[in-house]
Amino acid sequence: MTPKFHIPSIIGILTTVLILLQTPSLADAKIFTKCDLAKELGKNGISRTFYGHWICLANAESGLDTSKVSPRFPNQSASYGIFQINSKEWCREGRKGGKCNMKCEDFLDDKITDDIDCVKKIQMQYGFNGWPVWVKKCKDKPANIPDISKCTNV
Repeated sequence: MTPKFHIPSIIGILTTVLILLQTPSLADAKIFTKCDLAKELGKNGISRTFYGHWICLANAESGLDTSKVSPRFPNQSASYGIFQINSKEWCREGRKGGKCNMKCEDFLDDKITDDIDCVKKIQMQYGFNGWPVWVKKCKDKPANIPDISKCTNV
């Protein structure tokens, strides 16, 4: 009996392998603390008023880990980095593109200025509602919004 392969599954596996080969090394990745992320948000023009929401979002999406790549979605897109920026609309795998004109793999390192520039575009278009995880885990949940009042140099 000849084994039958499901073509979309094979394409998904090959795409994942190619992404992993192009992904920056894990040495370039970082798991941020809430204070380190707040500092980066401030350096990149995010209002302090919203730090808690951005940190809650990043924590809910990636555990504050810049190297996170989500599993493939049914539409064959994936999400990248600390804010889980999706390849369907915002970036392209293996080349620059999408509404942020970015290579998705560039969101996987510890330099998150490009991530923040992209999430500003997402936020301008959809608000925080652009992230269903934020709606579920952060919206109207003050207990989940981190307190950064004890963070120094923020």
